[in-house]
Amino acid sequence: MRIPKFLKDGGTIGFVAPSFGCNIEPYKSGFINAQKKFISMGYSLEIGENCYEGCGIGISNTPEKCGDELNSFITGKRADVIISCGGGELMCEILDYVDFKSIANAEPIWYMGFSDNTNMTFLLPTLCDTAAIYGPCAPAFGMKIWHKSIQDAFDIITNRISEVRSYDLWERESLKTEEKPLEPYNVTEKMEIKYYNCDDNGINDLKNGITGRLIGGCLDCLDTLVGTKYDKVQEFNEKYKEDGIIWFMEACDLNVMGIRRALWQLKHSGWFKYVKCFLIGRPLCFGEELFGLNQYDAFMAALGEYNVPVIMDLDIGHLPPMMPLISGAKVCFRANGNKANIKYLI
Repeated sequence: MRIPKFLKDGGTIGFVAPSFGCNIEPYKSGFINAQKKFISMGYSLEIGENCYEGCGIGISNTPEKCGDELNSFITGKRADVIISCGGGELMCEILDYVDFKSIANAEPIWYMGFSDNTNMTFLLPTLCDTAAIYGPCAPAFGMKIWHKSIQDAFDIITNRISEVRSYDLWERESLKTEEKPLEPYNVTEKMEIKYYNCDDNGINDLKNGITGRLIGGCLDCLDTLVGTKYDKVQEFNEKYKEDGIIWFMEACDLNVMGIRRALWQLKHSGWFKYVKCFLIGRPLCFGEELFGLNQYDAFMAALGEYNVPVIMDLDIGHLPPMMPLISGAKVCFRANGNKANIKYLI
């Protein structure tokens, strides 16, 4: 797995918008304030052509222009690291215009984003053997006071830390609005980790640490990629089978029925071969129940048969804070009670 060079003091941070751009509030003000913060820290900035665009359907611009922007930043080395402007809906449509072959042959560069950005943070490791960061998008760095998770993401990309830990509280309802675009996370809910498929030996394994190759992302996007020409998960699994695979997943638009259908598809496509552990974030539909099916049953209906630990309600994804995850990295995951941590073995 290719590990990109980390951001050095005085380096250049690049911003791209392969999904939504920062053309409306509260994202525009958050993005502008993030730039001010980075400049005050001594970094140079490179703003992509689509960062303030909103003329696209479900993304910032046309799929071709979004793909061109990514290619120029990654293969043209316009910056030292890249942070996406946001998530969105149809980033999958830009993939036909992304030159993955050239990216695989170019010097690797860190790419960070989440949600719709799964289309890069998942495909960079599986297609280009290049690690990427499933972490906050650019406007989050504009909040008045950085939450520990935002600092962690920055410390990961600058190589100041090699381990991240779960947080004590999480946000159910955001206070961020168009009028208050720089509000910090409204963390009010106590972190409570749920354990499944964990007998006494499983609990001991988690305390001591489970090592494996970390891969995953937003289930909404993973489900879309299954069976396409961009689906090289079988090859990825075989390459790293000696490490074993630790899958992380969370969901955005999917309700509990959608989660169950998506996992059924991934399972029957052979994606979970060599799995050692599943790390599941709080879905955006947290607490929802349909026809007697809740989020825990939805995941376990597909994942229970693998007889490996399934750890749920972790700090991953759309209900912040979120631990920054290096997709493609070899890691050691530990959990005990309501505490979890990931150490990156890179």
